[in-house]
Amino acid sequence: MRRIRSVKRSVRFPVSPTLLRRLAFTSIIANVAIVVTGGAVRLTASGLGCPTWPRCTDESYTTTSEMGVHGVIEFGNRLLTFAVGIIALAVVLAVLAQVPRRRGLLPLAVGVLFGIPAQAVIGGVTVLTNLNPWVVGLHFLASMVVIAAAYALWRRTGEPDGPVTPTVPAPLRTLARITTVVSASVLVVGTWVTGSGPHAGDQGAARNGLDPESISQVHADGVFLLIGLSVALFFAFRAVGAARAARAAGVLLAVELGQGLIGFVQYFTHLPAVLVAAHMLGSCLVLLATLGVLWATRERHPVTPPAPAAPAAEPVGAAA
Repeated sequence: MRRIRSVKRSVRFPVSPTLLRRLAFTSIIANVAIVVTGGAVRLTASGLGCPTWPRCTDESYTTTSEMGVHGVIEFGNRLLTFAVGIIALAVVLAVLAQVPRRRGLLPLAVGVLFGIPAQAVIGGVTVLTNLNPWVVGLHFLASMVVIAAAYALWRRTGEPDGPVTPTVPAPLRTLARITTVVSASVLVVGTWVTGSGPHAGDQGAARNGLDPESISQVHADGVFLLIGLSVALFFAFRAVGAARAARAAGVLLAVELGQGLIGFVQYFTHLPAVLVAAHMLGSCLVLLATLGVLWATRERHPVTPPAPAAPAAEPVGAAA
């Protein structure tokens, strides 16, 4: 029995922490990339290039020559989902191969892996509902959830497994959480803005019925609030000497200003496709920078092994 166990140990191929961390980072990039390519499907009016799902047509799982470039674009985006899923599967296998096994990593890795087909199903529903704008928005937000999980996994791969310790006072941690909620709400309202305007993904796709000017103003108000909170975080972190958190807040502020500039330019230039695509990428970067601030308000320390127990004293007279 001991020989069998030793053989099982010898055939294991442990993955280095560096490789695992690189795979986790690759998963973030892949999930951001598929958001941008999904936007390209919508911006080129290829949302119904494959008019059904899970097949591309009623007779074929792949695009056909009769479907033209729109079919190629839509089918190509579907194929990318498999590539993103393969990367997520590689991350799960790398987590399982860790020696010793890292607690807390597997649920996140599995969450990312299963989030990808779930997001693909929502994408299928968008096709089956002829690009209903509310479902299209949900499709985008599902991708944001997967990206957030991939980011959390990447950060955990670079941390020890000790307990979480705050690096800033409790009120500032609360302010960081409020900023995160506002950032998420800006993303949600942004999908409403998208659903009210052009670039529906197909000429016959319906819009959500919201007034584009009014909902754009609501979105802009949310952005101003988010920027204000980020400025407050930056100076508050500096005031308490939390340099790492202040840097993260500075990065978030820079990303927000860049994203806000793109948003205003695209609005006043009547939403050119190139700027809309850049704005979608910016949305992903705002999410990642927001999570970076949240992560900077806490840290983990290595688990301290228990001190060895002192040897018990021999009772008097035991030697006799």
